[in-house]
Order: sequence, then structure tokens, then C-alpha cells
Amino acid sequence: MVNNQNIDWEKLHKAAIEIMVKAYVPYSKFPVGVASLVSDGRIVSGCNVENASYGLGLCAECGLVSNLISTGGGKLIATVCVDAKGNFLAPCGRCRQLLFEHGGNEMLLMTPDGPKKMNEMLPWAFGPDDLEKSK
Repeated sequence: MVNNQNIDWEKLHKAAIEIMVKAYVPYSKFPVGVASLVSDGRIVSGCNVENASYGLGLCAECGLVSNLISTGGGKLIATVCVDAKGNFLAPCGRCRQLLFEHGGNEMLLMTPDGPKKMNEMLPWAFGPDDLEKSK
């Protein structure tokens, strides 16, 4: 297991900024980039992609999770999400749920106050373990 000391937060921040500039945001003009360290050492990333039918837009975290799965899966260990200026950005509730599904309670998310565990960012999260309890 990777601990906080083994995470190159600067590298993740840079990767999030690099993908953010590729965002497709002709409507909101609010680009978002996200990058995560995977349990096998890879870095996966994603940016938001808007659509003229606003409800069909994809958050950056959707792209990140698609990238994760299409490149071999694994568990998300640490994540950085940024806005157009490279400032740390908190994912929306839907995206916190996406990250939780693939990172669990222990995944770290960088905030302006430092790294926070996912269970702090999404308390009482619903996940795969809850489905098992109902069987």
C-alpha cells in the first residue's frame, strides 16, 4: 500500500493541469482536470467534456474512471482535481461517488488544506460492500 509520503503530489498536480487544458468547455468556459495515482504506479487522468445538451456533459472524473478501466483497472490511491488556474478543486458529489467506487474510503484527495481521505470528503458513502450486505 502506498502511504502519503510515497505520493508525488507535484507530479499528480502537473498531470491534472496538463489534461485540464484539453477540456472541451465551449459553454461553461470552466475547464477541469483530474489525475490519480493507481495502485500499480500508473497515473490516469481525465478532463470535462461538455455537450450542447447540457445534461449530457461529462465531468473530468468520468474520463478518469474510463481511462482507469480501459488501461487495466486497479485501485485509485491519490487524486488531484484542478480548475483553469491549477487551483485544487473539490469534485462534485456525483464525482466523489465515482472516485469512491474505485478508490474506497482510504483514497486521498488533495485539498487546499492538504490531502484528505475519501471518507472525509464523502462520509457514509454507498458502495459495493453495501450491495453485499443486502444479499
